[in-house]
Amino acid sequence: MTSIGIYGSMGRMGVAIQDILAVEGLAHAGGVDAGDDPVPLARAADALVDFSAPVALEAHLAAARDAGTPIVIGTTGLSPAHHALIDTAARDIAVLQTGNTALGVVLLTRLVREAAARLGPEWDIEIVEAHHRHKLDAPSGTALMLGEAAAAGRGVSLADVRVADRAGLSGARAEGTIGFASLRGGSIVGDHSVMLAGAGEQIELTHRAGDRAIFARGAVKAALWLVDQPAGRYSMDAVLGL
Repeated sequence: MTSIGIYGSMGRMGVAIQDILAVEGLAHAGGVDAGDDPVPLARAADALVDFSAPVALEAHLAAARDAGTPIVIGTTGLSPAHHALIDTAARDIAVLQTGNTALGVVLLTRLVREAAARLGPEWDIEIVEAHHRHKLDAPSGTALMLGEAAAAGRGVSLADVRVADRAGLSGARAEGTIGFASLRGGSIVGDHSVMLAGAGEQIELTHRAGDRAIFARGAVKAALWLVDQPAGRYSMDAVLGL
Protein backbone atom coordinates (compact mmCIF):
# COMPACT_ATOMS: atom_id res chain seq x y z
CA MET A 1 0.00 0.00 0.00
CA THR A 2 1.31 3.44 -0.95
CA SER A 3 2.15 5.46 2.15
CA ILE A 4 1.71 9.25 2.10
CA GLY A 5 3.65 11.68 4.30
CA ILE A 6 2.41 15.18 5.03
CA TYR A 7 4.47 18.34 5.38
CA GLY A 8 2.33 20.80 7.32
CA SER A 9 0.38 18.00 8.99
CA MET A 10 -1.21 20.16 11.70
CA GLY A 11 -2.48 22.88 9.35
CA ARG A 12 -6.02 22.96 7.98
CA MET A 13 -5.13 21.02 4.84
CA GLY A 14 -2.81 18.63 6.67
CA VAL A 15 -5.57 17.63 9.07
CA ALA A 16 -8.07 17.28 6.21
CA ILE A 17 -5.66 14.99 4.34
CA GLN A 18 -5.19 12.83 7.43
CA ASP A 19 -8.96 12.49 7.68
CA ILE A 20 -9.20 11.36 4.04
CA LEU A 21 -6.41 8.82 4.51
CA ALA A 22 -8.24 7.39 7.52
CA VAL A 23 -11.64 7.28 5.81
CA GLU A 24 -10.27 5.64 2.66
CA GLY A 25 -8.02 3.21 4.55
CA LEU A 26 -4.80 4.54 3.02
CA ALA A 27 -1.38 4.40 4.67
CA HIS A 28 -0.21 7.51 6.52
CA ALA A 29 3.58 7.67 6.76
CA GLY A 30 3.51 10.49 9.33
CA GLY A 31 3.70 14.24 9.43
CA VAL A 32 6.20 17.08 9.75
CA ASP A 33 5.57 20.60 11.02
CA ALA A 34 7.61 23.73 11.76
CA GLY A 35 10.82 22.86 13.58
CA ASP A 36 10.77 19.17 12.64
CA ASP A 37 13.41 17.46 10.50
CA PRO A 38 11.83 16.74 7.07
CA VAL A 39 14.40 14.07 6.09
CA PRO A 40 13.14 10.97 8.00
CA LEU A 41 9.62 11.39 6.64
CA ALA A 42 10.89 11.77 3.07
CA ARG A 43 12.74 8.47 3.46
CA ALA A 44 9.79 6.65 5.04
CA ALA A 45 7.01 7.76 2.68
CA ASP A 46 6.24 6.56 -0.84
CA ALA A 47 4.88 10.02 -1.67
CA LEU A 48 4.83 13.40 0.05
CA VAL A 49 2.21 16.15 0.16
CA ASP A 50 3.32 19.66 1.15
CA PHE A 51 0.79 22.19 2.45
CA SER A 52 3.13 23.97 4.83
CA ALA A 53 4.61 27.42 4.13
CA PRO A 54 6.83 28.92 1.42
CA VAL A 55 9.70 29.37 3.88
CA ALA A 56 9.87 25.59 4.38
CA LEU A 57 9.73 24.60 0.72
CA GLU A 58 13.46 24.56 0.04
CA ALA A 59 14.16 22.14 2.90
CA HIS A 60 11.23 19.92 1.94
CA LEU A 61 12.30 19.74 -1.69
CA ALA A 62 15.87 18.94 -0.67
CA ALA A 63 14.68 16.11 1.58
CA ALA A 64 12.39 14.69 -1.11
CA ARG A 65 15.11 14.93 -3.73
CA ASP A 66 17.69 13.25 -1.48
CA ALA A 67 15.28 10.39 -0.74
CA GLY A 68 14.01 10.11 -4.32
CA THR A 69 10.42 10.57 -3.11
CA PRO A 70 7.77 12.21 -5.33
CA ILE A 71 6.10 15.27 -3.84
CA VAL A 72 2.84 17.16 -4.36
CA ILE A 73 3.20 20.88 -3.55
CA GLY A 74 -0.02 22.64 -2.69
CA THR A 75 1.61 25.46 -0.73
CA THR A 76 0.65 28.83 -2.20
CA GLY A 77 2.29 32.25 -2.10
CA LEU A 78 5.36 30.95 -3.93
CA SER A 79 7.91 33.31 -5.49
CA PRO A 80 9.82 32.92 -8.77
CA ALA A 81 12.75 31.66 -6.66
CA HIS A 82 10.54 28.89 -5.27
CA HIS A 83 9.48 27.88 -8.77
CA ALA A 84 13.14 27.73 -9.79
CA LEU A 85 13.78 25.33 -6.89
CA ILE A 86 10.86 23.19 -8.04
CA ASP A 87 12.23 23.10 -11.60
CA THR A 88 15.61 21.98 -10.28
CA ALA A 89 14.13 19.24 -8.08
CA ALA A 90 11.98 17.99 -10.96
CA ARG A 91 15.12 16.94 -12.80
CA ASP A 92 15.54 14.13 -10.27
CA ILE A 93 12.07 13.39 -8.84
CA ALA A 94 8.43 13.69 -9.85
CA VAL A 95 7.00 16.99 -8.58
CA LEU A 96 3.41 18.17 -8.96
CA GLN A 97 2.86 21.82 -8.07
CA THR A 98 -0.57 23.40 -8.12
CA GLY A 99 -2.48 26.32 -6.68
CA ASN A 100 -5.52 24.10 -6.08
CA THR A 101 -6.06 20.34 -5.84
CA ALA A 102 -9.86 20.36 -6.19
CA LEU A 103 -10.82 18.45 -9.31
CA GLY A 104 -13.58 20.94 -10.12
CA VAL A 105 -11.07 23.78 -10.14
CA VAL A 106 -8.85 21.81 -12.53
CA LEU A 107 -11.76 21.68 -15.00
CA LEU A 108 -12.60 25.34 -14.36
CA THR A 109 -9.05 26.28 -15.27
CA ARG A 110 -9.38 24.46 -18.58
CA LEU A 111 -12.68 26.22 -19.32
CA VAL A 112 -11.17 29.63 -18.56
CA ARG A 113 -8.27 29.01 -20.90
CA GLU A 114 -10.62 27.89 -23.68
CA ALA A 115 -12.93 30.87 -23.22
CA ALA A 116 -10.06 33.36 -23.19
CA ALA A 117 -8.60 31.80 -26.34
CA ARG A 118 -11.87 32.10 -28.26
CA LEU A 119 -12.85 35.59 -27.12
CA GLY A 120 -10.80 38.59 -28.20
CA PRO A 121 -9.00 41.13 -26.00
CA GLU A 122 -12.03 43.40 -26.22
CA TRP A 123 -13.59 41.02 -23.68
CA ASP A 124 -12.48 42.13 -20.21
CA ILE A 125 -11.39 39.45 -17.73
CA GLU A 126 -11.82 39.89 -13.98
CA ILE A 127 -11.04 37.26 -11.34
CA VAL A 128 -12.69 37.53 -7.93
CA GLU A 129 -11.77 35.25 -5.03
CA ALA A 130 -13.01 35.03 -1.43
CA HIS A 131 -11.44 33.15 1.48
CA HIS A 132 -11.57 32.89 5.27
CA ARG A 133 -10.07 35.61 7.43
CA HIS A 134 -6.91 33.57 8.15
CA LYS A 135 -5.81 33.27 4.51
CA LEU A 136 -2.24 34.59 4.24
CA ASP A 137 -1.70 35.28 0.52
CA ALA A 138 -3.64 37.46 -1.90
CA PRO A 139 -4.52 36.94 -4.66
CA SER A 140 -4.93 33.26 -3.83
CA GLY A 141 -2.88 30.63 -5.59
CA THR A 142 -6.03 29.46 -7.33
CA ALA A 143 -6.83 32.96 -8.58
CA LEU A 144 -3.34 33.24 -10.01
CA MET A 145 -3.70 29.81 -11.59
CA LEU A 146 -6.91 30.98 -13.27
CA GLY A 147 -5.17 34.16 -14.38
CA GLU A 148 -2.33 32.14 -15.87
CA ALA A 149 -4.88 30.04 -17.74
CA ALA A 150 -6.61 33.12 -19.14
CA ALA A 151 -3.28 34.67 -20.16
CA ALA A 152 -2.14 31.42 -21.78
CA GLY A 153 -5.39 31.28 -23.74
CA ARG A 154 -4.59 34.71 -25.13
CA GLY A 155 -0.94 33.92 -25.74
CA VAL A 156 0.37 36.57 -23.33
CA SER A 157 2.30 36.61 -20.07
CA LEU A 158 0.19 37.20 -16.95
CA ALA A 159 2.97 39.38 -15.55
CA ASP A 160 2.45 41.79 -18.45
CA VAL A 161 -1.33 42.13 -18.14
CA ARG A 162 -2.07 41.57 -14.45
CA VAL A 163 -3.80 44.29 -12.43
CA ALA A 164 -4.08 43.28 -8.78
CA ASP A 165 -4.98 46.59 -7.17
CA ARG A 166 -6.89 49.49 -8.67
CA ALA A 167 -6.79 51.71 -5.59
CA GLY A 168 -5.68 55.18 -6.67
CA LEU A 169 -5.93 54.40 -10.38
CA SER A 170 -7.89 56.73 -12.63
CA GLY A 171 -9.01 56.48 -16.20
CA ALA A 172 -10.60 53.74 -18.28
CA ARG A 173 -9.73 50.08 -17.96
CA ALA A 174 -6.83 49.14 -20.23
CA GLU A 175 -7.81 46.65 -22.94
CA GLY A 176 -6.34 43.19 -22.55
CA THR A 177 -5.64 43.42 -18.82
CA ILE A 178 -6.66 40.71 -16.34
CA GLY A 179 -7.92 42.11 -13.06
CA PHE A 180 -7.93 40.50 -9.60
CA ALA A 181 -9.99 41.22 -6.51
CA SER A 182 -9.49 39.46 -3.15
CA LEU A 183 -12.10 39.25 -0.39
CA ARG A 184 -11.38 37.97 3.13
CA GLY A 185 -13.83 37.17 5.89
CA GLY A 186 -15.37 34.65 8.22
CA SER A 187 -14.88 30.96 7.46
CA ILE A 188 -15.21 30.98 3.65
CA VAL A 189 -13.41 27.87 2.36
CA GLY A 190 -12.81 29.26 -1.11
CA ASP A 191 -14.87 30.92 -3.84
CA HIS A 192 -13.47 31.79 -7.28
CA SER A 193 -15.24 33.50 -10.17
CA VAL A 194 -13.91 34.50 -13.57
CA MET A 195 -15.95 37.15 -15.37
CA LEU A 196 -15.55 37.71 -19.09
CA ALA A 197 -17.39 40.89 -20.01
CA GLY A 198 -18.00 41.94 -23.58
CA ALA A 199 -20.12 44.67 -25.13
CA GLY A 200 -23.69 43.85 -24.11
CA GLU A 201 -22.97 40.37 -22.74
CA GLN A 202 -21.19 38.69 -19.85
CA ILE A 203 -19.99 35.18 -18.98
CA GLU A 204 -19.20 34.04 -15.44
CA LEU A 205 -17.39 30.81 -14.59
CA THR A 206 -17.51 29.99 -10.88
CA HIS A 207 -16.34 27.36 -8.42
CA ARG A 208 -17.38 27.35 -4.77
CA ALA A 209 -15.77 25.08 -2.21
CA GLY A 210 -18.07 24.09 0.62
CA ASP A 211 -15.77 21.58 2.31
CA ARG A 212 -11.98 21.48 2.61
CA ALA A 213 -12.21 17.72 2.02
CA ILE A 214 -12.45 18.33 -1.75
CA PHE A 215 -8.89 19.68 -1.73
CA ALA A 216 -7.67 16.82 0.44
CA ARG A 217 -9.19 14.19 -1.86
CA GLY A 218 -7.57 15.81 -4.86
CA ALA A 219 -4.19 16.00 -3.12
CA VAL A 220 -4.33 12.31 -2.20
CA LYS A 221 -5.38 11.38 -5.74
CA ALA A 222 -2.45 13.41 -7.08
CA ALA A 223 0.03 11.77 -4.69
CA LEU A 224 -1.10 8.26 -5.61
CA TRP A 225 -0.84 9.13 -9.31
CA LEU A 226 2.59 10.73 -8.92
CA VAL A 227 4.16 7.59 -7.44
CA ASP A 228 4.15 5.93 -10.87
CA GLN A 229 5.55 8.89 -12.81
CA PRO A 230 9.15 9.50 -13.89
CA ALA A 231 11.07 12.59 -12.80
CA GLY A 232 9.53 15.79 -14.08
CA ARG A 233 7.24 18.68 -13.22
CA TYR A 234 3.51 17.95 -13.43
CA SER A 235 0.18 19.72 -12.98
CA MET A 236 -3.27 18.56 -11.90
CA ASP A 237 -4.27 18.47 -15.58
CA ALA A 238 -2.09 15.40 -16.00
CA VAL A 239 -3.80 13.63 -13.07
CA LEU A 240 -7.14 13.97 -14.88
CA GLY A 241 -5.64 13.19 -18.26
CA LEU A 242 -6.46 16.61 -19.70
